[in-house]
Amino acid sequence: MCKGLATLPATCLKSAKDIKHKISFLLQKPEPQTTDQKQMKEKTTDAAAKRVPTAAEVEKWKESFSHVMSSEMGRAVFTSFLKSEFSEENMDFWVACEDYKKTAPSKLATRAKQIYQQYIEADAPNEVNLDAVTKEEIRQNVNNACPSCFNEAQKVIYTLMEKDSYRRFLNSKLIQSLCQTEITAAQEQKEKKNWDCAKNREVLTGGA
Repeated sequence: MCKGLATLPATCLKSAKDIKHKISFLLQKPEPQTTDQKQMKEKTTDAAAKRVPTAAEVEKWKESFSHVMSSEMGRAVFTSFLKSEFSEENMDFWVACEDYKKTAPSKLATRAKQIYQQYIEADAPNEVNLDAVTKEEIRQNVNNACPSCFNEAQKVIYTLMEKDSYRRFLNSKLIQSLCQTEITAAQEQKEKKNWDCAKNREVLTGGA
């Protein structure tokens, strides 16, 4: 099993680097962002660029969407898939909502307005797909900002990603490539082990 690029055989390493390059390339698409979002994405990109996920991680992601969202690496890979479908604003909004809940009380009003203007209002730069009732509820909440302002909208977007994008993600070439990388690594490690054993027997036989 591949646990990191440093431990991969040569062929698997090349394949893993290809996947890493694809993820990094997709994550680099420019878009309007706040400073906090840029910093968050830079951290996520760095995490994705350092290694490819292990087989155990990929299997977890295939079990449920919650495993994807609870993993920093899972969110990075899923975001790269969303970018390929031009729907990364859903993950951006979800992450923004998570960060908002940790915002200091004195900054809630300002941050709430920023999120509303970037993701909620009509013709927002990264407008997410919310119904009119939810949008109006958020508009009213923003005028009296509190940590739970965006809870309902966040749930709606989470469900949208889970029921729609996640299903396509499971069948995407990205996931298939990650799985194939792990299979190739396992096969090559097995072959190397067998070769080492054969070499050792040859040495012992030659020395007899």
